Amino acid sequence: MALYEHVFLARQDLTAQQTEALTEQFKATVTSLGGTVGKVEYWGVKSLAYRIKKNRKAHFTLINLDAPPAALAEAERQWSISEDILRSLTIRVDALEDGPSAMLRKRDDDDRGDRGDRGDRPGRGGPGGRPPRPRRDDNAEGGQF
Repeated sequence: MALYEHVFLARQDLTAQQTEALTEQFKATVTSLGGTVGKVEYWGVKSLAYRIKKNRKAHFTLINLDAPPAALAEAERQWSISEDILRSLTIRVDALEDGPSAMLRKRDDDDRGDRGDRGDRPGRGGPGGRPPRPRRDDNAEGGQF
């Protein structure tokens, strides 16, 4: 069987429980046709980049699957019929990611390294930097005609 990551967007006016019910319906469809469902992540309500069917926000959910193509085709067919699903995207992957996805991981401060006081870079007026330019005075020589 193939490995898939499936993300779907549900309407913003649904509750989290109704979105969970949609997820359970999808899982039941996939498992009844011989697939298995791995990790399920609810990412919450997020703003959309543009309106989709008059919605500015949507509930985002990620589902990791190990399923035959026929099971996935049937589940996607049912998604296309549902009015509660705005969009869905299924991607075939070589390996499923363990642990939380990038959307749920907290941004570590260590990713950017220690920025410190930035004293090592050239700046204005700091130690090791260039001195500030003198201000131009309009009353100085050549300023008046």
